[in-house]
Amino acid sequence: MRNSTPLERRIDAVAHILLRDASERGVRAGLVEFAVFVLKQAWACVFGAALLVVIVAARLWYPEDAVLARNDFLTIAAVVIQALMLVFRLETGRELWVIVLFHLTGTAMELFKTDVGSWAYAADGVLRIGGVPLFSGFMYAAVGSYMVRVYRLFDLGFTRYPPRWLTVIVAAGIYVNFFTHHYWYDLRWVLLAAVAVLWLRTTMYARIWRKVIRMPQLAAFAGVALFIYLAENVGTWAGAWTYPDQVEAWHPVSITKLVSWFLLMIISVVLVTLVYPPRPPARPNLPDVAESGSVAEIRSDRDASS
Repeated sequence: MRNSTPLERRIDAVAHILLRDASERGVRAGLVEFAVFVLKQAWACVFGAALLVVIVAARLWYPEDAVLARNDFLTIAAVVIQALMLVFRLETGRELWVIVLFHLTGTAMELFKTDVGSWAYAADGVLRIGGVPLFSGFMYAAVGSYMVRVYRLFDLGFTRYPPRWLTVIVAAGIYVNFFTHHYWYDLRWVLLAAVAVLWLRTTMYARIWRKVIRMPQLAAFAGVALFIYLAENVGTWAGAWTYPDQVEAWHPVSITKLVSWFLLMIISVVLVTLVYPPRPPARPNLPDVAESGSVAEIRSDRDASS
């Protein structure tokens, strides 16, 4: 795995030892690939999953008469989770910069969106800026954490990736439109078309275990947007924030939010590429890894092919 943490390198080495005798073909091989895919996704989601678990637990069990407001508890919990990620070297210092960028851009959007009534938080606690509790920025940071971790866990590579300066312009337009559409024309469909044109020919390559899968980049964007949309439903059910049409009673978030999350994904991807520039796949048609290959041999082989 490129740019992996020391702990991840140890886990990777152990995994190679445990799986080196696994079948290369057949049902068992397919199950191994699927299991590794799920485990890598779970590892990539560790920050967001931990934060979501705390939000749900606070909804179910946090005392109503507690001295510490629930929103302040969530903020402190988010800080502790982030600190533990760094202490146990689950994140690199390089990744922290991406997460800080997500935190800042997300908090700025939260301040504006709550002010215009797009959604609201419970009015309790002191760890807040205006009507926005500070834990809200960590929810955007969770997206950033996932993005940078999935990039290296799956050794992502890309073919026909658009020029980064063009992606920055489109991402900036998307971000600005999140603000200006309240007062001017909503350009989301124009921006969506621009995204389609830019990334239509881009293919993403992801190494699972022995296999490398590839998919259209736009499909990968849509898949992650759907995942975030599902997490958002859990968050609103847990009362972390509320949309205007959920004030009387909770119900699933409007499916139209998928478009917003898809566009937010573009901002997320562009922010990540500022730290991790898109790279071509080490081998576009990478064959199965030989059973006798050690971790060092595999890594040096990749570096040589780069």
